Amino acid sequence: MADGNIVIKKVKKGGHGGHHGGAWKVAYADFVTAMMAFFLLMWLINTTTPEQKRGIADYFAAQNISKTTSGAGGVLAGKVFGQEGARAGGAMSAINKQAPPKPKEDDHSQTAGQQKGGANETQGASDQSQNKSDDNLEGQRNSQEHGNFEQAQVSLRQAMAQMPDIAELSHSVMMTETSQGLNIQLIDESGQPMFQPGTANLYPRTRVLLQQVARIVDRLPNRISITGHTDAAQFVGAGGSTNWELSAARANAARAILAGEGIQSDRIFEVSGKAGTDPLLPDDPYASSNRRISILLMREAPVVPPGLRL
Repeated sequence: MADGNIVIKKVKKGGHGGHHGGAWKVAYADFVTAMMAFFLLMWLINTTTPEQKRGIADYFAAQNISKTTSGAGGVLAGKVFGQEGARAGGAMSAINKQAPPKPKEDDHSQTAGQQKGGANETQGASDQSQNKSDDNLEGQRNSQEHGNFEQAQVSLRQAMAQMPDIAELSHSVMMTETSQGLNIQLIDESGQPMFQPGTANLYPRTRVLLQQVARIVDRLPNRISITGHTDAAQFVGAGGSTNWELSAARANAARAILAGEGIQSDRIFEVSGKAGTDPLLPDDPYASSNRRISILLMREAPVVPPGLRL
């Protein structure tokens, strides 16, 4: 240091990275594999159903391992010489084979009862399945029928709005869906009767209105019930006819219009007259609105065509 020279000392480190320098890679790979397996297990637990979990557990369960019954049954499972074996000089004793015992009468009856009970349970389950199927079909049919009734109401309203001759009669048509079906009623209004007084003769506008009703009804398969109604006023016509004959004649006149528009006769369930016994306004039996024609599309299974009947 007296002459001002600087001495640099280099120290070489070694001897530690030769034989075990890559061991940490193996440990890290094992750690990553374990973490991946752990997260895979967590994912399976969260995504599988209880039934699938039980299936996986049953798969890994050691159910096929059977215990040995030979030998002493101990740790070494060796053979034990009994007195008989010792006397026989090591010879094996004979094994008696016996047939299985015959089942008792009670066993036969119990087995038969179980088979009969199983058959009854199977039949009961089949009946329940059939009932559910029938209920589903009934619900689908009712839903479809409800949609058909709604479409029929909309179509009739649109047809009336597009025809000036009967547009003014729109408030004289009442359509209601009941438990019996779709009821289309043509009601007399003050100053706008459907029939000529005391007769079954239709006014021209009533005829046109019934023709429109027939075209809408013809799109549906339901059977039809036509009923005529009058008010409670006493009526005596030609030949001594009363409200009963008048209401029935008006219902039959409406049926003739429907038939003229293509409604088949086998779709007509009944044509009847109720006179004034079923008023639309019970509090006012003499009101003109009680005079009406009711065309009911019956809520029931569609009528079978004549050619398909047995």
